[in-house]
Amino acid sequence: MSASQQAQRERHELAELLLVVGPDAPTLCEGWTTTDLAAHLVVRESRPDAAPGIVVGPLAGWTKRVQDSVASQPYPELVRKVRTGPPTLSVFSLPGMDGAANLLEYFVHHEDVRRGAPGWQMRDLPPELADALWGRLRKMGSLLFRRVPVAVTLERTDGAGGSITVRKGPEGVTLRGPAGELMLRAYGRKAVNVDVIGSPEAVAAFESASLGI
Repeated sequence: MSASQQAQRERHELAELLLVVGPDAPTLCEGWTTTDLAAHLVVRESRPDAAPGIVVGPLAGWTKRVQDSVASQPYPELVRKVRTGPPTLSVFSLPGMDGAANLLEYFVHHEDVRRGAPGWQMRDLPPELADALWGRLRKMGSLLFRRVPVAVTLERTDGAGGSITVRKGPEGVTLRGPAGELMLRAYGRKAVNVDVIGSPEAVAAFESASLGI
C-alpha cells in the first residue's frame, strides 16, 4: 500500500471516529475539541490564505478567526469535508501530496482523537504503516527533535526493529517503543507507550523540551 493510500485510510478512519465521538470530545491538542481539530484540518487544506498561520506565529490570529468561522458550521458537514478532502484547486490535491503531506498529519490527529479521553489503547498498526512511519522518522528525526538539549536515540521495538540517533550530544536518552508510538512522541504527544531511558538529568532535560515541527 502506498503512502497516499495509507494517508487516505487514516483520513477515513478519523472521519468515522469524529462522527462516533461527537463534536465536543476532548483531543490531545490542548484546548481543542473534536470540532476544533476538524476545523483545523479543513482550513489547512482549503484556505491557503489562513493555512500559513498554523506554523507562522504572527499570522496565527487570522488563522484562528478563520478556523472559528469554519468550526461554526454543522458538525456533520465539517466531518464530511474532512472525509472528502481538499478542493480541486488546493495544493493538497496535487498527485502525491496525500502521501507526502498528509500521512503524518492524519495519523497523528487520528491518535489525538483516539487518545483524547482516559482508557485509550494502543492500536496494532498495519506493518506497512508502521514501516512508513519509521522511514519518516529516519528522514525527519533531526528536525522533530532539534530543540532537545541532549542526544536522542530512537529504538524501535516492532517490525524489524532497529535504532537511529536523531540528536547528537555528550549525554542523552534512548526512546524505546513501536514506530507509531515513537512518531507520536516526536510530535510532542505524551499519551504514548514509550520508555525514556537515561540519567535523571538527561530525562528531565528531554521531557522539558518542545518537540515537533
